[in-house]
Parts: sequence; structure tokens; C-alpha cells
Amino acid sequence: MKTCSFLGHRNTEQTEELKEKVRETVERLIEEKGVDTFLFGSRSKFDELCHIVVTELKEKYPNIRRVVYLCKHENACLVGAGMSLTRQIEEIMGRKERVLEYEERKKSDRVNSAGRACYVERNYWMIDESNFAIFHLDENNSTKKSGTMQAYQYAEKRINTRNLKKI
Repeated sequence: MKTCSFLGHRNTEQTEELKEKVRETVERLIEEKGVDTFLFGSRSKFDELCHIVVTELKEKYPNIRRVVYLCKHENACLVGAGMSLTRQIEEIMGRKERVLEYEERKKSDRVNSAGRACYVERNYWMIDESNFAIFHLDENNSTKKSGTMQAYQYAEKRINTRNLKKI
């Protein structure tokens, strides 16, 4: 099993150009590197865009898996529960919402006990469990304190110490 995590800014603009770039990268990882498991956080528009891409690619590559890494008080739908929840949200809210489904959910005591830093800890955990990581990082608009920048710097250090690869 080879894994790839997605990390990006919470408010990433979901453009067709970015979606296509993610699709090409993910498909190359599947075909050339044998990646079959994709790891997602739960709070960013970039994660959502990547989830859409991976879900679309499941039609062509049914063996790939989607795993969500959650922080305290978060939850996510497993495959099969999304349609029911979508109908409920539509009935209550009067609008359609995209409900993302995953093959697996993961939580960690280390992440849950991190308080306000739980998202940073969650990102580190995902990176530690990944062979590859796809980042969407706007270096011009990112401070050293942004969670995405901290995750990127952590991943850069991990490239030299374990099996994380830069593509």
C-alpha cells in the first residue's frame, strides 16, 4: 500500500486549472508509483477539490481508497451514508450540500489532545503516514505561521529522513 496526502490552504479557489493539475498528478501517482490510498484533512477547499478528483478517478481505478484524518469533534461519512445525509441536509436547509464519503476515518489521541494546534498535529500525522504529499501552497500569501506552510516545512524535512518523495 502506498499513500498520498493532500494539504492546502483552507480557502483555496477551486478552479478547473487546479482541478486538472491535481487530476494529472494523482493519475500519475496511481499508474507510475502504485499509490492506492489517499489521505485527506477535513477543513480546506483544497481537500474538497482533491476528494472530488479522487472520487471521479475511482470509476477508472476502483481499488483506490479515501481516508479522512479527523480532529476532535469532527466526523465524516463512510461510503454509503452520504446520500441519506445529503437528503436530510437538503430537507432541513433547503439547499444541496456536497457530502464527502470515505472508505475509512481516523482519529488520534495525539491530535485530539493538541488543543488549538490539532490541525497542525493532524497534518504532521498525515505526512508521517504518507509516501507522497500534494501541496497547494501560495507562498506569496502564506505566513510562516500558516498551517499549510508549517506542514510543507515539516514535509521538506521528512523527505531527507524517510520515504516521503518530492514530485
